[in-house]
Amino acid sequence: MPELPEVETIRRTLLPLVSGKTIAAVRVFWPKIIRHPHDPQAFADRLAGQTVRGIERRGKFLKFLLDEDVLISHLRMEGRYTVASAHDPLAPHTHVVFSFTDGSELRYRDVRKFGTMHVYRKEEADRRPPLDQLGPEPLSPAFSPAVLAQQAAKTKRTVKALLLDQTVVAGFGNIYVDEALFRAGILPDRPAASLTEEDIRRLHEHMVATIGEAVMRGGSTVRTYVNTQGKEGTFQHHLSVYGRKGEPCKQCGTLIEKTVVAGRGTHYCPRCQR
Repeated sequence: MPELPEVETIRRTLLPLVSGKTIAAVRVFWPKIIRHPHDPQAFADRLAGQTVRGIERRGKFLKFLLDEDVLISHLRMEGRYTVASAHDPLAPHTHVVFSFTDGSELRYRDVRKFGTMHVYRKEEADRRPPLDQLGPEPLSPAFSPAVLAQQAAKTKRTVKALLLDQTVVAGFGNIYVDEALFRAGILPDRPAASLTEEDIRRLHEHMVATIGEAVMRGGSTVRTYVNTQGKEGTFQHHLSVYGRKGEPCKQCGTLIEKTVVAGRGTHYCPRCQR
């Protein structure tokens, strides 16, 4: 699933391709993707005639800012946006097509069909599902060591489970949680409530640094992720533990191990993380 760096990269590459374009019509070929309004025809009718004024990101969600509404899109596992001419044939697994008045189209493809789309009025978008329960952005002042310490102190979960919780901090997934915990020298299955003040300070520092570096490098392509222009990210070449089971740790040479924490495959160095 694309995490914050990948979604941010998609936002940046998609923005100049659709900004200022007016939606002429919307075609929905897989209705289950449309979550609000539930009727795909109502969804299409509502968007027709509105112009794309910008694109923002909240956690792992894209927010298309229109004249009156906000289209909230979650890519899930395999969702992908492309911009094409209306004359180009539709690629397989294309489920939603936004036709613009200039003859171009924004096409949403999703092999697994797990993606979702919601449309709300601008003033209510952040107060309604799926955005209403999201925690602070990791690169914002709202996510501080004090906030992280407060969340850690009141849970019985592991530190990895805590960081995967989107109500605690928005945008982290399996890749960047494993990487941040490695950089901070903290085992993923350690109880979050056992973290000391120094652990919290170090973990917060490396969470912010890891996400920031991944955004700079365009995200990680470890399976199928590419940006809107079809280019892969490059952060996968700088991963320390994720996907490196059985390979030597870049810091100490100990073989990277893999286990399951919080229901997710989890990579760590048994020597560097204690």
